[in-house]
Amino acid sequence: MITGLMFRDSIISAANNISNSRQAVDALNVFPVPDGDTGTNMSMTITAAAKEMAALGDDCTIEEASAKCASALLRGARGNSGVILSLIFRGFSKGFKGLKEAGAKDVANAFKEGVDAAYKAVMKPTEGTILTVIREAKDAAVEMAEIQDDPLEVAFAALQASKEALAKTPELLPVLKKAGVVDAGGQGLILIFEGMESVWHNGVIVQPLDGSGVTPVSTATKSTVANASDEIEFGYCSEFLIEKSASSQEKDPLRLRAYLESIGDCVVVVDDNDIIKVHVHSNEPGNVIQAGLKYGQLINIKIDNMRYQHANAEVGVKEGEEVITPTVLAPENKYGFVAVCAGDGLTELFSDIGADVVVSGGQTMNPSTDDILNAVMSAPAKTVFVLPNNKNIIMAAEQAAPLASDREVIVLPTKTIPQGISAMLCFDESLSPEENQMTMLEAAEAVQTAQVTFAARDSEVDGQKVKEGEIMGLCNGKIKFIGKDKVDIAVKATEKLYKKNEHSLINIIYGEGVEESDAAAVEEKLNKKYSGDVEISIVNGGQPIYYFIISVE
Repeated sequence: MITGLMFRDSIISAANNISNSRQAVDALNVFPVPDGDTGTNMSMTITAAAKEMAALGDDCTIEEASAKCASALLRGARGNSGVILSLIFRGFSKGFKGLKEAGAKDVANAFKEGVDAAYKAVMKPTEGTILTVIREAKDAAVEMAEIQDDPLEVAFAALQASKEALAKTPELLPVLKKAGVVDAGGQGLILIFEGMESVWHNGVIVQPLDGSGVTPVSTATKSTVANASDEIEFGYCSEFLIEKSASSQEKDPLRLRAYLESIGDCVVVVDDNDIIKVHVHSNEPGNVIQAGLKYGQLINIKIDNMRYQHANAEVGVKEGEEVITPTVLAPENKYGFVAVCAGDGLTELFSDIGADVVVSGGQTMNPSTDDILNAVMSAPAKTVFVLPNNKNIIMAAEQAAPLASDREVIVLPTKTIPQGISAMLCFDESLSPEENQMTMLEAAEAVQTAQVTFAARDSEVDGQKVKEGEIMGLCNGKIKFIGKDKVDIAVKATEKLYKKNEHSLINIIYGEGVEESDAAAVEEKLNKKYSGDVEISIVNGGQPIYYFIISVE
């Protein structure tokens, strides 16, 4: 039987195993744009779960361990590969529900649930990817469970089948075959399975390799109070000031105190002239905020998740490492916005056009589901629009949406920075959330985007050979131009997208490695070609990776 202890240790082993090889997995990305972060995303995703596992006691059940693992993976998921990984383990958790330990058929059922969860989340599943690998692993597990009562044999059969499936991915995806590599997500999944198998079959937790740069995650010692955070009866510490209002619904602070004492402890309600000071520990921070609003306007709102803080302390935060406690603001406004971008200039731009919170992230640095959720919860609005602005962040944003229980979250699937900017500029306060969603999506889809970056590796795309370090011009995500000069490639990519009498605006956003004079040179060349037919603007976005991001509207 597979116990909770075995599952706990196997996740720690899996996290160490893929972390040891994350750079090799990153390198499997065949597209030369510097976004080959599959290994890093999967490593960071499962390491979030490993830290949760390290706080579990030796007596945990497989239901408890798999549920905590799935929850941590969901919150820590980064990039599409990380989200799919979290969905696979969410299915595993569903398969192990109600079990103290798992038998052969339980393991097979867990694989079934994992495959169902992963495939349902992908609108257009592509074979030759991680989905193929997990599906064939499931088929082998189900077949073995029919003839074998040993769950370890079922798991081993799944691992062997996953390796065979990975070897066949180049036959299913021609781009992999041309590059002579296997699918990166599938390889990452196998590394995770191998780390788990090391514990299940050999009782050995894979350890970080010397010089790998991996911080080891180890199990909690018996002296650790593994579940101390669960012993915190009231998990949220809420503090704020109320500016009394003559027109407020409630006047008597004693009624507020009585209510707060009914839902929490450590209650402090101090009536101080025009201000009421409030402090309470509860499990219902939203209700605390709503109760306070009956007395007037709230200021200096601060809500800390004490269980979250305690869990970090128990797992062991490295000295000097910052622990960020999520800020939760009451949904007082009708609408709010969360945008994802990288670069000081872009952060300022999104803030200027109305973003409540800007999450740092983008190409090669995908924020986690938890990062996006925390941003949503710190946007003081009843309806929050999230703009991922990168195709590899959309799934994580969609995972975060249902976790925000006290506000509606609408994810606009913006794939580029210009799409996000255009969407926000089309927002109309007077429209309903559904109407805004439609008009903002239409605005985003109308934007043509050119991007200029460098090749991260030698490759061949659509018959074009690309050498590491060469400059590439992408038009709506597809490589169209390759050369040596950033300005020349930027002009060519823009000209490819611009259509006279259809477009009237070109926005040039320049980033790291580009001078303002370079952007001015692009503007000059475009003005000379289109001689006043178009309005051109220049913005210093400060973004990494992309020398230029240019929109044509």
